[in-house]
This record gives sequence, C-alpha cells and structure tokens, in this order.
Amino acid sequence: MWLGLAGLSAVLLGCYEVCKKISLRGNAVLPILYFNTCMGGLVLLPLLWLSKKGHFSEDALLYVAPLRVEEHGAVALKSVLVLASWWTGYSAVKHLPLTLTGPIKASQPVITVMGAVVILGENLNVMQWAGVGLAFLSFYLLSATGKKEGVSFGRNGYIWLMLISIVTGALSGLYDRYLLLSIPPFSLQVWFTVYQAVLLTPVYLFFHIKGKTWKGSITWRWQLPLVSILLLSADYFYFVALSDSEALISVISMMRRSNVVITFLFGAYYFHERNLRAKSIDLFLILLAMIILYFGSL
Repeated sequence: MWLGLAGLSAVLLGCYEVCKKISLRGNAVLPILYFNTCMGGLVLLPLLWLSKKGHFSEDALLYVAPLRVEEHGAVALKSVLVLASWWTGYSAVKHLPLTLTGPIKASQPVITVMGAVVILGENLNVMQWAGVGLAFLSFYLLSATGKKEGVSFGRNGYIWLMLISIVTGALSGLYDRYLLLSIPPFSLQVWFTVYQAVLLTPVYLFFHIKGKTWKGSITWRWQLPLVSILLLSADYFYFVALSDSEALISVISMMRRSNVVITFLFGAYYFHERNLRAKSIDLFLILLAMIILYFGSL
C-alpha cells in the first residue's frame, strides 16, 4: 500500500516541478514562493477551523488534530527546513535547465538513505545498497554532463543552492519520521503548511519594503495556483505512506524522486533543452537505481 501511495506522490510531484519552472519564468523567486506558500495555507486553514469547531470527527479523513506546545515548536522547525529547501531550490530551478535540476534533485534520497541508516538505524539489504551505489554513480556522470553546458558543479552558485536544497530537504524527510510518531500525517501537513506562511510573511514584507522583491508586476500564468494544489496533493499521499509502520523512508524518498521522468520529458520537449542523449543515460541510471530499490524492498 505505501509503495503505491509513494508512486502517486511522485507523479504529482513531477507535475508540480514543471508548473514551478513555468511560473518562475520572468518572475522573481520570493514573490512566487510567497504566493504558493500562502495559497497552500489558505486552502488548508478552513479544515483547521472546522476541526477545531467539532465539524469533523477525530477519525475523519480531513480532521486536523490539536497539538501540544512542544509539538507546535517541532512543526515550526520543520517549516524552517522546508522553507530553506524551497527558497534555494526555487532559485536553482529558475536559472538552471530542468533536465539538469531534475536528476540532481533525484539524488536527494541518497542523503536521506544515509541519514536513515546512521540516524534512524534502518537496515538495507544488498539490493538496496546496490541501488544507492548506482545513484551515486549517476550523480557523478551528471556532473560531467553539466560541464558540456558550461555548468560547473564546483563553481556554479545555483548548483550549490540546489545542493543546499537537497540537504535541507533530506533533513526534513528524516525529521518527518520522528514527527509522525506522535502527530497524524494530515495534521502534520496542515500545521507545517500554515506555519510556513506565517514564518515567510515577515521575510517577504521586509524585502518588499526594501524594494528588492521584484522589478515590475508578476506575470500571471495559470500554472501559478496549480503549484500549490499539486504540492499539497503530493505531500498528502507522501505523509500517509510514511505513516505506515512497515514503510521505509529510504525507499519512499527514492520512489518520490522518480518524478524526474516527468520533469525530464517536459524539459526536453517544452523547453527544448540540450545534451539530451547524455542526460538520458544519467536518467536511465537513476531510474534503474529506483527499480533496484523497489524490488529490494519487496
């Protein structure tokens, strides 16, 4: 069950990445990030109110459980990690080819896997370790492919922002496993989404008052609201899958990153990006790593 939910989350996540790339064209990062964050919070906020007023029973699908003070603090910390991952990731996606950022982002589960083994004590079998090793190899080959487009993994600032996004995203994923021990999946999603909007508002206002947010008005595209809707849906299925007692966060993280197939195809045919043959080999190796991990978990 949890494997199927993780796969559905991956499809939605791929569509989210494409809409995000389109939304960022000609627009500054912070206003787009703020718009999407606030929209997500506004969509979920009524469910929080309805739950508090007793219109949902505690076993209802959309019930949002109240949290203790220490749990609010823990969720706020997760919101900080997610905002750091999104802000740096948005900046990288805006300035780098989608056929490059997609495979790089797909390597995030490698860090999650290592963290799951070291911190959470998860045990991987031989096939799962083979999948991890293959993912490392594909990342190395991807760096060589990036040089053909003048993107040096060691010198390009946006590559480093993407790496920061990957590390903070991996930490957030590991942290989810801890939070879900006491917080229901949907409740965690609602609370951390609302906290993101609360935490980002003063930052946005500061840069807006300083006049550093954007030049001119935002170019509206129909993909803008879809970014929030797709992400909320992808995260919902992710949290439900992760709450399964038999689920392995290392495998779920790998499966979620199979969304790279969708981003790669759109980057190739919609944005007409280059060096597709070399990138296709890198993508194949990443997908092969996903398949090995999948069968290693059965």
